[in-house]
Amino acid sequence: MIKRLLNVKDKKTVINFSILLAIIALLIYFADLEKLQETMFKPEIVLDQFPKIITQAAKNTLIFTVSGFAGGSIIGLILALMKLSKFTFSRVISSIYIDSIRGLPAILILIFIAYGLPIAFGVRIPGAYSKGILALSVVSSAYIAEVIRSGIQAIPQGQGEAAEALGMNKITIYSNVILPQAFRIMIPPFTNELVLLLKDTALISVIGVTSATKELTRFGRDGVMSDANATPLVVTGLIYLILTIPLTRLASYLEKKLSHK
Repeated sequence: MIKRLLNVKDKKTVINFSILLAIIALLIYFADLEKLQETMFKPEIVLDQFPKIITQAAKNTLIFTVSGFAGGSIIGLILALMKLSKFTFSRVISSIYIDSIRGLPAILILIFIAYGLPIAFGVRIPGAYSKGILALSVVSSAYIAEVIRSGIQAIPQGQGEAAEALGMNKITIYSNVILPQAFRIMIPPFTNELVLLLKDTALISVIGVTSATKELTRFGRDGVMSDANATPLVVTGLIYLILTIPLTRLASYLEKKLSHK
């Protein structure tokens, strides 16, 4: 029975793949490939993007992503613990923050942090990378908080109670007992959030970047303007795929591996 189901699944995969190949073949047959190449994949413009698209744009994208994820994880941990607190005020504040950030488009949050804070409170955000990192930290913190909260709640309550009976304080219980176990559960969604944050770095160009802090999307847009050709954006898209596909596969692999433990 199982073999039959596997065979049916394999046949469906082959059929779907064959249909996809047929569609691609038809598109190639009817498309004006010469014009497409001239407009979107001009070899000399492709070469012009290197090495700067790697040494500058991709590097800055990774700096924004990793720093934003680190900041979001710190804020997210605090928010998750607040939401799990016994104090009603703490839970309400955390819930309002998380719901608000998750309910707003990321671009609005970035604009508010970049322009709203300085106008409303006179807060000056120093540093070339600071505005982008702070904005991404805020955007990711609400999602990471929910990941951490669900991971902590997945640990049996009895473990915390047993540690408390042994005389451990709350900080020790969370740092030595609960969080290490919860972290294993949180790894796959953390990896997915990292992928989403990497793509969200494209929004940073809206709040302004310097020539030294251009991320991939801004680099591609500037290339389109200077070359009057879409090739730089196509190359940018390929670099994004090179960065995101391994992370996506890693998330799927970890999810499958950890689900069997």
